[in-house]
Amino acid sequence: MSTHHEILAIHGGPKTINKTFKTHNPIGQSEFRAVKKVMKSGVLSKFLGTWHEDFYGGPKVLEFEKECARYFKVKHAITVNSWTSGLITAVGAIGLEPGDEVIVSPWTMSASAMAIVHWGGIPVFADIDRKTFCITPESIVTRITSRTKAIMSVDIFGGSANTDGIMKIAKEHNLKVISDTAQSPGANFNGKKTGTATDIGGISLNYHKHIHTGEGGVLFTDDDDLAVRMQLIRNHAESVVAGMRYEKLNNMIGYNFRMGEIEAAIGLEQLKKLNLIITRKQQLANQLSEELQGLQGLQTPDIQLDLQHVYYVYPMVIEPEVLQTSRKAIVEALRKEGVPNLVEGYVNVHRLPMFQKKIAFGNSGFPWNLHDNELHPDYSIGICPVAEELHDKTYIAFAITGLDLSEKDITLIGQAFRKVWSNLASLK
Repeated sequence: MSTHHEILAIHGGPKTINKTFKTHNPIGQSEFRAVKKVMKSGVLSKFLGTWHEDFYGGPKVLEFEKECARYFKVKHAITVNSWTSGLITAVGAIGLEPGDEVIVSPWTMSASAMAIVHWGGIPVFADIDRKTFCITPESIVTRITSRTKAIMSVDIFGGSANTDGIMKIAKEHNLKVISDTAQSPGANFNGKKTGTATDIGGISLNYHKHIHTGEGGVLFTDDDDLAVRMQLIRNHAESVVAGMRYEKLNNMIGYNFRMGEIEAAIGLEQLKKLNLIITRKQQLANQLSEELQGLQGLQTPDIQLDLQHVYYVYPMVIEPEVLQTSRKAIVEALRKEGVPNLVEGYVNVHRLPMFQKKIAFGNSGFPWNLHDNELHPDYSIGICPVAEELHDKTYIAFAITGLDLSEKDITLIGQAFRKVWSNLASLK
């Protein structure tokens, strides 16, 4: 049906979509049964913060870690109580010193950079690719200094950064690489699952991810020593190192980042569903790309042959100059047509007050005051032009993971987009 002459809902016309979309809920009977079994056992956690056979946690935690290692094809999988905890654990494990620099994307949730600051490290932001939204090897190279210790690569929106290119740079400069793969569990880049080809990687199990345990995360590594260090930081390292006879004491400041048995039991059942969830998201996203094909001034996901995208969100870029109207006007019109879960812009972490003022711990400017050059690193507006333009003017997304959608729903969403695009002149 043609929508060319229809009046947009924002101007009083009929809405394209007149329904409330269901929220995606991956929790089912298998999770209920698993939780009930744990509850009946009375063992809700079995971690001890001392060198003991229970230092590594209870039976469900150990089983979940084993299954994650098998699924993601890594030597070690280490559970934590949140992915923020996981990032803090990973950064500490690589031996970051106060004043060390870590190159990181600005286009990410703040926890990526804050895990660096947590250990007295200094985030240095490098720009992203306009199509993948991930940090680029080309931008990373321009940020490397004598103080650079590591790169934190963020696999955003269900996709992957150019891991091969990043690892090549890391090898040339003797840097560690951490993959923040919170949003891309099960995605692939060149045949390897995201988060598994770097020194440390991992996924989030927060409630709005593909699979979840409410809160939680899983760290990945093939390095035996990094695995031990992460297990120690997770569970009161300072009290355990003597009994374990572990002698490298740097950053052996322990926390309670431990996952409980209930969360691990849920995680075991959720992991079994991940492939089906990914396949379904890909089917819906591919259909949406077909629905939106040919809309001038709209960039839909450009998925390369070496990448399997898992669509945490369905990311898009508009060209306001081509469309002769603003992103704000287009998004408002789409929302009035009934399109749900639209996101306008994303985070530019370097713009947060902490980085603009270089104030974190106390008021003295730590950790930035560890170096004499007050101008480095530069957090001024303009240092990441691609990320900034996307945030300010051109990026929109459909948060596909949060909804339980049918093919008919995707058709309706496509019709809403086409109706708005057919009436762009009325939005000027």
